[in-house]
Amino acid sequence: MRILHAEGLELEPQREAHAGEMFAVLCDPALYEYENEPPASMEWLRERYRKLESRCSPDGREQWLNWVIRLPSAQLIGYVQATVQPDGRAAIAYVVGSEWWGRGLASRAVEAMIAELAANHGAHTVTAVFKRDNHRSRRLLERLGFAPATARLHALVEVEAGESLMQRDLAA
Repeated sequence: MRILHAEGLELEPQREAHAGEMFAVLCDPALYEYENEPPASMEWLRERYRKLESRCSPDGREQWLNWVIRLPSAQLIGYVQATVQPDGRAAIAYVVGSEWWGRGLASRAVEAMIAELAANHGAHTVTAVFKRDNHRSRRLLERLGFAPATARLHALVEVEAGESLMQRDLAA
């Protein structure tokens, strides 16, 4: 993995050493309005990041690609991540602390990651799952060219009740 650049941002490959800075970002209660919960502890987050440094699933089939998002001030504000399947499908996720919402930072970071997935990781279709009530996430994905997923993708990707699946096909 390499460092990615987006206008006013640097995306660094996530490492165990980022856990300290990211713990504070991930303890923002606004991030959990729709799902999940903050990390249980700094130690838990450090161990999770250490495991993700392998950059692949235990069976070696999936690529696990995770970047932290850094501002020019050197402050970390969130992350972007992707799981790339052998068939070229990439499932993405992203988190940006609420202090930085509404500035286009998440859009720029996600777009930089998608470009990297297409150029260097064999991705041809990108998917994202989110809670239907999370209109902020839906708008971000729509601005990035995502649309509701096809029936074919719905057959491949598990989506829980109350969630939506969107996709973006990448140019070959």
